Amino acid sequence: MKPVHLKVARIGNSRGVRIPATTLERYHIGTSVVMEELSDGILLRPVGHSDAKLSWDETAKAMAAEPEDWTAWDAAVGDGIDELTWESPPRPRLVAEEGSPEYKAPRRPRKK
Repeated sequence: MKPVHLKVARIGNSRGVRIPATTLERYHIGTSVVMEELSDGILLRPVGHSDAKLSWDETAKAMAAEPEDWTAWDAAVGDGIDELTWESPPRPRLVAEEGSPEYKAPRRPRKK
């Protein structure tokens, strides 16, 4: 969706914006909304519309209860990837480094 610029209007001592009717219908917004102040802006959402978030404990229990099928991973075992050596490739030298044949120490001016 593309951003819509809304005009801020005075409503008593407060300010408000008019939300287009099509947006209100799309999100099933009636007479009130829930406002959340987030680090990157303000979020308006319908009342009662929030996805329940599981705690870490509940998430771990839900994951443990699910049967897991690892047969798809069996194909990866046969490709030999476990036999590869995992060494870092040599680091490219972008400039002459101390200790290399191309390196020449800078000359320092002599003190007089």
